[in-house]
Amino acid sequence: MPPGGDAPDPYRIWLSEVMLQQTTVAAVKAYFERFTTLWPTVQDLAAAPDTQVMAEWAGLGYYARARNLLACARAVAAAGGFPTTRDGLQALPGIGAYTSAAIAAIAYDAPETVVDGNVERVVARLFAVETPLPAAKPELVALAEGLTPRQRPGDYAQAMMDLGATICTPRSPACGICPLIHDCDARAQGIAASLPRKAPKAAKPDRTGIAWVARQGDAVLFEERPAKGLLGGTLAFPSALWDGRDMPPPGKANWREIGHVRHVFTHFTLSLQVMLGDLDAAPARGHLVPLRHVNREALPGLMRKVWDMARAEIAA
Repeated sequence: MPPGGDAPDPYRIWLSEVMLQQTTVAAVKAYFERFTTLWPTVQDLAAAPDTQVMAEWAGLGYYARARNLLACARAVAAAGGFPTTRDGLQALPGIGAYTSAAIAAIAYDAPETVVDGNVERVVARLFAVETPLPAAKPELVALAEGLTPRQRPGDYAQAMMDLGATICTPRSPACGICPLIHDCDARAQGIAASLPRKAPKAAKPDRTGIAWVARQGDAVLFEERPAKGLLGGTLAFPSALWDGRDMPPPGKANWREIGHVRHVFTHFTLSLQVMLGDLDAAPARGHLVPLRHVNREALPGLMRKVWDMARAEIAA
């Protein structure tokens, strides 16, 4: 902690780091502000209903993070606060090597090495590491550990991450204003812009499935996804096949196809057939929500696409 400064809040550091996993700062900012307004402390978040937290998380994706977020908050609240060591932090749900190092260094000024994608890039260029990622990760971590100071490691960690985010950028790095320009081996060799190298990605497989948008009067049918698995714990339209579940329609209706939506997940690309129909009787599963109460923003990205398509048909 800088002399005379306020101690960083481990709750806010943890929350921001979890949200920023595989997500940009621009996308996270509004979510972070909303979460910290609704739940200013980890105890507040721990006491929040699962459904409310999942609804507020909708749109950030990777919903296992939201489930782990709640599990972690409740573990921390039950323990009376966050652990102060990296090992203690890493024992919590959803906290891995990077997040535990970040909290320990930034919140508690522990001499831990924080290595995110930005730091990997800085270190790869600084030492001209040409081994492609992900194979280069152990070497980059070892090199980064050799740079971590014992004094103000939290400030150093944030400075390295900011350096990668603002100057040592993936494309067109601003080497001319970099404070490490005279120490950078990749700059000296003229290969900075090409590092870090990455192994070719395998093509994503394609999946298909079906989603049913069932109406009854002025209401539409939703169900909660299983807690574990894709889009776990979120509000969604009944669907099948794409996620490994061979489910029947949610009830008898005059089903008709209204189109397909395409969605890209981390490991596959999905084409989802969208069916619209009016239920003849009570649904076999799920619950009916009045159309005027449907909150598009509370739906995960895939289901927002389904709703947008169905809403246009309903309006017509």
